[in-house]
Amino acid sequence: MPVLSPIHALYLLFIACLFTLMPSPALAEEVGLSDGNTAWILTSTALVLFMTLPGLALFYAGLVRAENVLSVLMHCFAIACLASVLWVVCAYSIAFGDGGAANAWYGGFDKAFLAGVGVEAMSGDIPESLFVMFQMTFAIITPALIVGAYPERIKFSAVFLFSGIWLLVVYAPVAHWIWGGGWLAELGVMDFAGGLVVHATAGVTALVLAVMLGSRKGFPGEVKPPHNPGITMAGAAMLWVGWFGFNAGSALAADGSAAMAMTVTHISAATASLTWMALEWIKYGRPSLVGIVTGMVAGLATITPASGYVGPVGALAIGVMAGLACSWAVTFIKQAVKIDDSLDVFAVHGVGGILGVLLTAVFASTKFGGGGLGEGVTILDQFWVQAIGVGATVGWTLVLSVLLGFLVRGLVGLRVSEQEETEGLDITTHGERGYTL
Repeated sequence: MPVLSPIHALYLLFIACLFTLMPSPALAEEVGLSDGNTAWILTSTALVLFMTLPGLALFYAGLVRAENVLSVLMHCFAIACLASVLWVVCAYSIAFGDGGAANAWYGGFDKAFLAGVGVEAMSGDIPESLFVMFQMTFAIITPALIVGAYPERIKFSAVFLFSGIWLLVVYAPVAHWIWGGGWLAELGVMDFAGGLVVHATAGVTALVLAVMLGSRKGFPGEVKPPHNPGITMAGAAMLWVGWFGFNAGSALAADGSAAMAMTVTHISAATASLTWMALEWIKYGRPSLVGIVTGMVAGLATITPASGYVGPVGALAIGVMAGLACSWAVTFIKQAVKIDDSLDVFAVHGVGGILGVLLTAVFASTKFGGGGLGEGVTILDQFWVQAIGVGATVGWTLVLSVLLGFLVRGLVGLRVSEQEETEGLDITTHGERGYTL
């Protein structure tokens, strides 16, 4: 019998150790962790945060006067920090906790301070800590979207207080209704990535605050144009890229559903951009940079609830309708009803999100290349369910936002003085200037 050399013996010992340390197939199945899905959601989480910081912050900053650019950046950054902490403390639990007997309405506080969310905790085949972080980025961007309704005239203390309470009483419950196993989920509402949870809630609240604050000085005829459309375009480009994490990441898997969600997201954004550009070209004789990037955001907001359910044909149709409807809404809100929703949050996100939710019932059907509705469910059946979701979300958001607006007005006030508004919030509120030339 041959004698093993010391080197061969060490080699065999090394191989034996590898087999000992390697988890068995049964153990891997028991653990249930998908490396591919985990890697994709890690990436998507970073992309969604990139949408807010710096994407949304720069998009909004370029649209205001030069004297207010830093205040808008401060709003977005501070909200991101505040929402992150509140999400850990109790908002995640309200949105995704068990909720016990009241589970249809809210998740309760069993996961407050992320109780039970340890290294080994799983959400499907990804770590629950990753699911917490991914959903946190949605909770960050939603109140940040509302920033576009009130720049140049609101107190920073009002922004901070309103955003924090709003996250707990409006966003988190609605997220539970639809994504946390609540009553709208049981009803069958289809909202893949946040047409109701994100865009409808933010849009309706934006309209409420715009009315309660009143118009900017000089609105509508003498409001200064955006001070830096170039910054706005840069922010819009970041939003476009980050939105792939927003929509495709909502599949919570690196699979065909995520791939199609990414594809239709891009198609809708491009189509809505061209639609908005064409409308401006026809109406004013020249296409604007601000117009085409606003059309892009409209297309993204409108495809969001449908992105996991529709195909390319549906995305083209949704993009065209987003450009037409949101462009009309911008004009109607500012010129017809004279509401100074400064950066068109309701017209773009509110109208776009609601429209997308309703169109999901149509274009999710296999007749239009979608993934299909539930067994025995017709387009009209699903449309009715979607309409109930819209009514419930809009009603809840409207009532709570009005009450919260009055509460914040009573505690700290809402609007800065006329002198502060004239000088700009950068220097009067934050003691800094965006430009020194």
